[in-house]
Amino acid sequence: MAFAAKVYKVRNGVKTKQFTWRVKYRAPDGHEPPWLSESGFPTKKLAEDWGNEQEREIREGTWIDPAKQGVTFGEFARTFMASRRKRGRTTGTRWDKLENHILPRWDGVPLRKISWFDVDSWQQTMGVEDVSRGHCVSLMSTIMTGAMDAGYVTVNPLFGRRRTKETSGDAGKLKAPKIRRDGGARPEDAVLLAERLGPAIGVHVLTTAFAGPRWGEGLGLHRDNTLLIRRQPWGAGEFVCPILRIAEEYAEYQERDEHGNKKGYVIQLEPTKNDGSTRDVDVPPFLALLLRYHLDDWPHARIFCTPSGVPWRRGNWSRGFRPACDGREERKKRQGVSHRAAWEPILPGLDMQALRALHDTLQSEIGVKEPLAFEAAGHRRPGIKRHYQKPTPAMRAERLDGLEETFWRAMGNVGLSTLWGRVDLRKAPRS
Repeated sequence: MAFAAKVYKVRNGVKTKQFTWRVKYRAPDGHEPPWLSESGFPTKKLAEDWGNEQEREIREGTWIDPAKQGVTFGEFARTFMASRRKRGRTTGTRWDKLENHILPRWDGVPLRKISWFDVDSWQQTMGVEDVSRGHCVSLMSTIMTGAMDAGYVTVNPLFGRRRTKETSGDAGKLKAPKIRRDGGARPEDAVLLAERLGPAIGVHVLTTAFAGPRWGEGLGLHRDNTLLIRRQPWGAGEFVCPILRIAEEYAEYQERDEHGNKKGYVIQLEPTKNDGSTRDVDVPPFLALLLRYHLDDWPHARIFCTPSGVPWRRGNWSRGFRPACDGREERKKRQGVSHRAAWEPILPGLDMQALRALHDTLQSEIGVKEPLAFEAAGHRRPGIKRHYQKPTPAMRAERLDGLEETFWRAMGNVGLSTLWGRVDLRKAPRS
C-alpha cells in the first residue's frame, strides 16, 4: 500500500518549516527500482490517494511507466521500425510514408496525446490520393498498436476506426486512368507489343499477360523452375501440364540502416510476398513452346533478366518498354546516330501491372473457377471456401484451353500467323 512522507523545502541551504508530501508506491514485479515516488502534493491524503490509484492501475494492467509517458510518436516509430524487419520493399515503403507524410505532423507529439479526432482531421488535409491517406493511417495504427503492446499507451485510439472521406469539391471526380480505354488492355495489345519488342522481351510480355506473374516474380523466375511438370490423377488417367514455379522475386528499393538513414537503392532477391504468392502456374501450350525455345536461346539462369544477365531496373526497362507502348517519332540518321523507325502507339499507359491484370481479366472471361483463378493470380482467397474448394484437373484443363484459344484468336485479329519473322512458332533446338 502507498505511503506518504513530508518533504521540507530548503532555502539558501537551510531547511524551512514549509513542506509538501511525497508518496511512494510499489512498482510492478520486475521493475527497477522496485519502489517509485511522486512529489509535490499539498496534503497527505491526496498523496496517498494518488499512490493507491497507481497501485490499482498496476494490478489491473493499465498503468503506464512515468518514464514512458513523455515518449513521442517519432521516437517510438523509429524504435518500431528498427525492431520490425520486413521485406526490403515493404520497409522502404513504410519509411517513405513516415518521412514524407506522417512524421512532419506527428514526430514530436507524445504518444498519449494522439487521438482519433486529430488523426482523422489531419488525414483529410493530406494532398495525396485517398488510398495513400488510408495507408498512412493504417501504418500509424500499426505503430500505435506496437506502442500499446510495449506499455507506452493503454489503448490504440486508431484501431478499428473508419476514416472520414471527402464528399465535396473535386472528391467525386473520376481520376484519369493510366490507360484511356474501357476494358483496359486486350490480348491483341500483348501480342503486338511482344512482336515489337523481340523474342527475349516479348516472351516476358506474353508470360505476364497469359500466366500473370508480378513484375518482381517474373524477374526472379529461374530456369530450374520453368516448365516443370504437374501430374495429377484425372479420371482413369493422368493430367499432365508444364508449370512455372514462382518461389522468389526481385525487389528494388532504397536500403536503410536501423535508424532509417538512406543507404542507396538496391535490387535484392527475396521470398515471395506471402504464402499465397508461392505457387505453381499452369502454362498454356503456345507459351510453353515459346518458353522452351527461349530457354534454349538464353544463356542466363534468370530467364527474364537483361542481356548481360543482371535484373532489370525499372528505369532501364522503361526506356524500351514505354516507347513500344506509347509510340515514338522517327529519328533521322546522322553522324554518330543510327536511323530509328517511328512506332505507332499500341496502348499509351500500358505497363506490366496492366498485363498482369489482363491475365486475371482473361481468367474471368473464359470462366476459370474461383479456386484456380485465385491460385493462378497468387491471391489468397477470402472466406471458408478456400479450405473446402480445391482446383481440379478439369478446371486446369478448361483454363489452359481458354487461354490457348484466346491467344490464337488475338494473333488472327492482328493479322499475325508467326512471331518475330519465323516460319512458325517452332524451330529446331540446338544439338
